Amino acid sequence: MKLQQKTIEKLRDLINEGTKYRSGPILVSFFNNLGFNDSYGTGFPSRWIYTEDKLSRINGTPKIEQCIKQLLSPVNFIERFEELNKHILEFNKYLAFDGYKIVAKGKEIQILKNEEEIVVSSENVSEDEFINRDFKNISIDNLGLDGIITDVLKQRLDEIRKCLTARASLSVIFLSGSMLEGILLGIASKKSKEFNQSSVSPKDQSGKAKRFQEWTLSNFIDVAHSLSLLGEDVKRFSHELRNFRNYIHPYEQMAAKFHPDEHTAKICWQVLQTAIHQLSR
Repeated sequence: MKLQQKTIEKLRDLINEGTKYRSGPILVSFFNNLGFNDSYGTGFPSRWIYTEDKLSRINGTPKIEQCIKQLLSPVNFIERFEELNKHILEFNKYLAFDGYKIVAKGKEIQILKNEEEIVVSSENVSEDEFINRDFKNISIDNLGLDGIITDVLKQRLDEIRKCLTARASLSVIFLSGSMLEGILLGIASKKSKEFNQSSVSPKDQSGKAKRFQEWTLSNFIDVAHSLSLLGEDVKRFSHELRNFRNYIHPYEQMAAKFHPDEHTAKICWQVLQTAIHQLSR
């Protein structure tokens, strides 16, 4: 396993302070567990130089995998598993460029080959850039949801395509919004612990996460983004879709003088496609 320099630097940061603060003596102990025989004393280099030097020496050997597993072992995060998940999600963004990903399974950390396409997004993506993304193989099956809801979602996906062809813009908007909410509810049900423990999940008066039936589409979007399931661009445009969907009430549409055109419908359709693509990954 050979990591590029940016990944080594990220790993160095996680070791030195990211997962917890490690002083010089603790760093020496950490790397001695990987086969080194160092001692801490006068003339010891800066923690950052020491850590990066050790990582460079074991990079490309089985020791680098052992280092990652030692660092992110679930036993080191008892009662802090949400923090562990955040570290894994963040580090996987770097590992993706090396062709690997980390998965936490029970008491162990597994390092797997990552064959997924890297999608580079920008917080400042324009509407034109967003709307012109090409998704040829969007599949509801890749979301891994329950079979019955998957069939319903497939029917709605076919209905949206028909409405696009017929230029039925309002129908595209309403169906896209309802599909997005249904998909996010399905994902949340599969990952209930992560969604409930998110710092942005909606809470009741006692501070506990509300039942999913009480969540709004806005809640689902924000929490999915906080868990890195949706990118910043999809989060932003999803909230626009959510606002448009609210015009399903005729009087709200009348009051807002909202008259969607084909361009608006295409934006909403693109939000849905991009969300499905990101959630499938």
